[in-house]
Amino acid sequence: MQILANILVGVLAVLHAYILVLEMFLWQTPRARAAFGTDPEFAAASAPLAANQGLYNGFLAAGLAWGLIVGGDVGFQFKVFFTLCVIVAGVYGAATATKRILFVQVIPGALTLAALLLAG
Repeated sequence: MQILANILVGVLAVLHAYILVLEMFLWQTPRARAAFGTDPEFAAASAPLAANQGLYNGFLAAGLAWGLIVGGDVGFQFKVFFTLCVIVAGVYGAATATKRILFVQVIPGALTLAALLLAG
């Protein structure tokens, strides 16, 4: 179960690194606009906000990755904390932005947390 938990943490970290790239660097491209359902005008106007949001997703990815690198009890604590942060951010995003975030962020985070706690 530990291997599965670590794989899920890794997938969650990669997902948030990808979101970082979309929000910080690709926000105004057709790919990011399709992913977030924005038009060119909104994307241009909101680019600084999206970049800031992307940075926070990068912190989530970094914390999850650090938990994998460090290992042991400290790594476990990092993985649980940052997975909880992913879930809380996703719940907030689903409540304030789009329900789709439940499927993109909350469900993967909840599955990861469950695997971590079962393996822990």
